[in-house]
Amino acid sequence: MKRALLLSGGMDSLALAWWKRPELAITLDYGQLAAEAEIGASRTICKHLGIEHHVVSIDCRSLGSGDMAGANADAHAPASDWWPYRNQMLITLAAMKAISLGANVLYLGSVSSDGSHQDGTPAFVAAISQLMAMQEGNMRVEAPAITLTTSELVRTAGVPMNYLSWAHSCHKSNVLCGNCRGCNKYFEVWKELDHDLDAAP
Repeated sequence: MKRALLLSGGMDSLALAWWKRPELAITLDYGQLAAEAEIGASRTICKHLGIEHHVVSIDCRSLGSGDMAGANADAHAPASDWWPYRNQMLITLAAMKAISLGANVLYLGSVSSDGSHQDGTPAFVAAISQLMAMQEGNMRVEAPAITLTTSELVRTAGVPMNYLSWAHSCHKSNVLCGNCRGCNKYFEVWKELDHDLDAAP
């Protein structure tokens, strides 16, 4: 079994890389505003862990919606960062690269809070894994942390805080904007983790 990770460079996928140590990681530049920083964070953690890292670039910004695309939110958007069928697109592109590199498992960094979008639910992961498995290559899609919060994932993975600080979670920019859902989550998780340190004996 050869495993690949869809690695965005955010807290969740970075912690999953630390926890599961897959053979391959794939970062996608699909036209999102923070692509450069996401690639940099992903490259850094992969170099540290000795994970083979690949970047796939394809400009889909004209299809995007909301914060990540620098566009108005689509009428169907449940949140400002919603991009139509984004996870389905990312999984497909990553799987296309992963299968060419001999992988047959693709890890996603989805956590419990991603369930606010349909494509972040266990049902979606099961459905797309079944769809991939019925095609050539028998690719499986797994989300090992989907029942965990980000803080729980970080604790389970045991990723040191100085390495977690490499993560880039901003949806709008290569530098933290401080006012998007990605940045808000980033600060909330750090606050939770700092509380753990303060409460430790």
